[in-house]
Amino acid sequence: MIQHLKQLWMAAFAAFGMGFAAFAGEWDGVLLQGRTLEDKAFYAPGEKMTFELKPVGAEKITNAAFFVQWTRTGDDGKVEKGLGPVSATQPLVFTTSLEKPGFVRIYAEIADADGKPYRRSNDWPIFFDGGAGVEPEKLQSVPEPADFDAFWTKQKARLVAMPMTVRRKELPSQQGRVYAVEISCPSVRPVTGYLQVPADASPTNRYPCRLELQGYGYDSNPKAPTGAWHKDALVLSINAHGLRLPEFGADAAYYKALEWEIKSNGHTYGFDPKQNADPETAYFNGMALRVMRALQYLKSLPEWNGKDLIASGGSQGGLQTIWAAALDPDVTRAESSITWCCDMDGTELGRNRGAWHLEWVPALGYYDPVNMARRIPKTCLTVIPRAGLGDYVCPPSGLAVLYNNIPGPKKITWVQGSTHVYEPPQPNQAYTFTANGAE
Repeated sequence: MIQHLKQLWMAAFAAFGMGFAAFAGEWDGVLLQGRTLEDKAFYAPGEKMTFELKPVGAEKITNAAFFVQWTRTGDDGKVEKGLGPVSATQPLVFTTSLEKPGFVRIYAEIADADGKPYRRSNDWPIFFDGGAGVEPEKLQSVPEPADFDAFWTKQKARLVAMPMTVRRKELPSQQGRVYAVEISCPSVRPVTGYLQVPADASPTNRYPCRLELQGYGYDSNPKAPTGAWHKDALVLSINAHGLRLPEFGADAAYYKALEWEIKSNGHTYGFDPKQNADPETAYFNGMALRVMRALQYLKSLPEWNGKDLIASGGSQGGLQTIWAAALDPDVTRAESSITWCCDMDGTELGRNRGAWHLEWVPALGYYDPVNMARRIPKTCLTVIPRAGLGDYVCPPSGLAVLYNNIPGPKKITWVQGSTHVYEPPQPNQAYTFTANGAE
């Protein structure tokens, strides 16, 4: 995951009061494993949730007593805390509950008797971040903008008004054909990225098309491949910003200048509430236009089979993936993992929020994936490969609302102990749900 989010999570950990502690190096390789003893992710209102937390790999720690310090927060605003002894053979067990639809978050660390966390030699804590939900199928967001569809009709008209022009430069490749691509777009910057075409693709031997979308960061530019990314599809991987490519003259000075250019009023891109106050000035506007244009380009390729059009990405790339499926009726499959910015107005309803949350303004409702989801046609399969029960960059309540609003076939996998940047090692608790004919 991108460095920006790594830094974010380090800051989030520090906010929990973590300090340096003795024996730091000895904790390398130790994990804090958490699970629900009922072995489920979702409960009824008021039903007892039993969490078990135990250290894994701590048998080697013989010169320190250790405890688990835990905090429970939730969409009910309730906070619970505890500190209890644990060992390699004796886990800590506690219970909680939630009286209404929503989620509880359990954040825990291995600490000493005073609650001072132990650290690995890289200064990371030994932590668990997870939780459980209550009747997530009942969660809904606040009403969407009344002119939502009219707004997007207007944005699509902007694409129609600008003829699509394309620059392509073929690059060396071990297998297949690879091109640097720049496509005109009625945004501040064009669509830019790399196109991979299977070696045997032709107008008479056509393939599915796949649009790959990137996570948050100024450095979201995919690298030009030297080998094949996919053998079974034409793949266009674009950056989020329309960055000029090195193949078309970009150098280090250009990228350094652009990092500052796309900030607004001292905010990193996308986070300025003044910029977001108008949906046409929001930074997301250009990003969405580029997604739509990229799909138009893929559909124009003579090697496309005319039926299979896939969008995929995680985090910010997952956000863009939902846009793609909602704004282009030809998308047949959307793979949106740990989808960012879902239910951005959930704070208005008192839902639990972590870090990396945009300040809510009504204009963001035009870009919220939960509103876009309602427009995904039933001909599109939407897959959410990972929804972390401990992901508070993309809170589970938002992912639940997203899933609820998808009218067509859909599939989601909830993972216990999964944050935004961390996936627990196997074995872990994972729960997959499908609806509307998805397999």
